Amino acid sequence: MIRNQQITNSLLDLIGETPLVQLHRITEELPGRYYAKIEAFNPGQSVKDRIALYIIENAEKEGILKAGNTIIETTSGNTGFSLAMIAMLKGYTCKLAISDKSSKDKVDALRAMGAEVYVCPANVAANHSKSYYEVAKRIHRETPNSVYINQYFNELNIEAHYATTGPEIWQQTEGKITHLVAASGTGGTISGVGKYLKEQNPKVKILGVDAFGSVLKKYHETEEFDENEIYPYKIEGLGKNLIPTATDFSVIDFYEKVTDKDAAYKAREIVAKEGFFPGYTCGAVMQAIEQYAQKKIFDTESLVVLIFPDHGSRYMNKIYSDEWMREQGLYDSKFAQTPKVKYIK
Repeated sequence: MIRNQQITNSLLDLIGETPLVQLHRITEELPGRYYAKIEAFNPGQSVKDRIALYIIENAEKEGILKAGNTIIETTSGNTGFSLAMIAMLKGYTCKLAISDKSSKDKVDALRAMGAEVYVCPANVAANHSKSYYEVAKRIHRETPNSVYINQYFNELNIEAHYATTGPEIWQQTEGKITHLVAASGTGGTISGVGKYLKEQNPKVKILGVDAFGSVLKKYHETEEFDENEIYPYKIEGLGKNLIPTATDFSVIDFYEKVTDKDAAYKAREIVAKEGFFPGYTCGAVMQAIEQYAQKKIFDTESLVVLIFPDHGSRYMNKIYSDEWMREQGLYDSKFAQTPKVKYIK
């Protein structure tokens, strides 16, 4: 039965089973077939609904999370929104530490969903007392009856995608997938899905997407944590200045780094050519596809699945704002710009 023909008991029943949509115009010059896993179809509009529900339900089963408790987390916005949504439905309170690199749209959404939000400086070391990692830990210590989700170092992050996203993609492609391309931040998505797919067919290639300013690509290639790789960048939810244990580097075949500018304009190109309204990281994934294609990773027989993790509505004041693009030095007049508003007086 088609899911939307059913009456569901809870909004949470709609998490997962997201559609796989073939891309056409944006990939017409690339070899193979390309399908986007549209995670914005989750009720919280992002892939993070999956891990939020999985981790919370596991904590409830283990007796770690009980009625009246407080959920604490470090977030770039999407996981926080998913946790706040689920906390609202289940009767928990939620306190979130977020980087000031995250969009105002995300911060406002977290507040609207009832979360207590702590905005922390982005350009500090992970172990700095004001980093969003350390602030979340401090809030956890100071808040009685609280549970710290800790997505970057929680193996349930991987398990959630191994149990849900991976099997969905395998079934949707009838086992014909040849390549998975996914962003790598906490690493849970690419690790869980990648592990499942490689168990079904070891020949499936798992291709990661990283950001310039992040340490993940070099760590994957050399096992060296190089602080010289770290510098500020704008893309949210992609890359890291630490090594998350929720990333299983052994299942990832390659990484490709993308720039802030390329990812932003590629997101706009997705809108123009495919009609989908993607988030910043979706643009990064699409840009990485083109870079992998330039390296001859794909051929005419390739069936490539991209994970589009979220929705463009969370970046209205960033990549979809020409003013913000100018302020960040990313604006380029040779690319299509957003139409101006015409006011009738």
